[in-house]
Amino acid sequence: DVQLQASGGGLVQAGGSLRLACAASEFTFDDYTIVWFRQAPGKEREGVSCIRCGGDGTYFVDSVKGRAAIASDNAKNTVYLQIDSLKPEDTAEYFCAAAEKISLPTPRPLFKIPTMTRLFEYWGQGTQVTVSS
Repeated sequence: DVQLQASGGGLVQAGGSLRLACAASEFTFDDYTIVWFRQAPGKEREGVSCIRCGGDGTYFVDSVKGRAAIASDNAKNTVYLQIDSLKPEDTAEYFCAAAEKISLPTPRPLFKIPTMTRLFEYWGQGTQVTVSS
């Protein structure tokens, strides 16, 4: 079975950094888009960033653009999301999800789809990020 495992969350002070990892198994890594989502208490799950989206590109939503980086280590089948200059509003449970690249639109329209989460078949468990002020 396809499996994704997210890790790397924790408690960090505002201004700090965290690197989240999403380890994948049992599928051809290069064929899949990986998206990081987050869900804050009482809010909808939202897409944050993707890799291998729109081909082999990356994408960041405006709220993290300029202070986040996403990278893939194909040898380890792992995608990393690093967010710097963390803010209290980054507090959320973070999830990684995967879908076949060919099944998805390019990232700008993808991230605007209200039901974006339904396009992703494979999900990791969440990892909690808490940013204290």
